[in-house]
Amino acid sequence: MGRFRDSGADDGAEVGIDMSPMIDCVFILLIFFIVTTTFVEETGVQVDKPQAASSVRLEKTSILVALTAKGEVVYGGREIGISGVQPLVKRMLQKEDVPVIVQADAAAPSGLLVRIIDEAKLAGATKVSLATAAKKG
Repeated sequence: MGRFRDSGADDGAEVGIDMSPMIDCVFILLIFFIVTTTFVEETGVQVDKPQAASSVRLEKTSILVALTAKGEVVYGGREIGISGVQPLVKRMLQKEDVPVIVQADAAAPSGLLVRIIDEAKLAGATKVSLATAAKKG
């Protein structure tokens, strides 16, 4: 007599769950969220913004330029100077029409602030705003 094995039972074989479809789904979701996320490029410096009672929130997609108390013009963590504002704004406005927000320190020279606004307008910016802190009280 020959030996017969029950075809339904595997002795010693472990049954596991195939994880590859779940990993594929996780990667697809990760790619979806990365692509749909809006990235806001911060200025890279800390400025002490002046307070204003008429402070309102603006759109997330905007060009943020900082003016420090020492008179440095900063974008994306590096100093670009007054002469770098116009080419930067021109380049950014080619992609889409976004507002320019100037984060000026309260102790920054007002003459430089006016020059930054002027450079942004010369580059074609239709909306130039100043970042302020909401007035407390």
